[in-house]
Amino acid sequence: MNNGIFITGTGTDVGKTYVTALIVKKLYEAGCSTAYFKAAVSGNERDENGKLIPGDPLFVKTVSEIPQPLDTMCPYVYEKAFSPHLAARLEGGPVEADIVVKQYEKLRGEYDIVVCEGSGGIVCPIRFDEQIIMLEDVIKMLDIPCLIVADAGLGTINSAVLTCEYMSLRGIAAKGLILNNFHDGDVMEEDNRYMCEKLTGLPVIACVKENDKDIDIDAGLLSGICRQGGII
Repeated sequence: MNNGIFITGTGTDVGKTYVTALIVKKLYEAGCSTAYFKAAVSGNERDENGKLIPGDPLFVKTVSEIPQPLDTMCPYVYEKAFSPHLAARLEGGPVEADIVVKQYEKLRGEYDIVVCEGSGGIVCPIRFDEQIIMLEDVIKMLDIPCLIVADAGLGTINSAVLTCEYMSLRGIAAKGLILNNFHDGDVMEEDNRYMCEKLTGLPVIACVKENDKDIDIDAGLLSGICRQGGII
């Protein structure tokens, strides 16, 4: 049985990590034993001992207050704020598919639900040398359904539709959209929500406002999505 969900986005800086943290928090507070996983994270700082600290996993852990150890959340951590394939080319330690799957499967065996976060948008090279691993390959290896995070503002209709079309062509199941930085009553953003649903055929399952501390999704709905198959 699948017990994971993959959070991808329509691009970089649409708020994937913020929304992912709220999803993890929602599931954990509902009583689900919940873990976070990200195959590769770039753009990280070092502590006083020179050790790289995975910033996105730390943010999720801090917001959600899950007890999962930080060092189990992400197997590949890079310093430079580049796509993982380029960061690994410059720093060493390219992503190995078997390591990603092994760590995810370990978490899947230990927790009720594993919430996975992607890097960048859906077209993100994770490794590009003698081996090629794209973000879509990671999703397929884990075989879990996706939620797509999009910014609520101008341009989101185009980016949401293109992301959904790309995923559909690649046989990746998207279960819904989440609009971030949403403003209730904003005529453009309300129309964006309507148009995204009409043009993608997917429901907008939540709208997240700036500085929200909770996400307005039923935990049972989230849990149900996590237990559906991922690949069409």
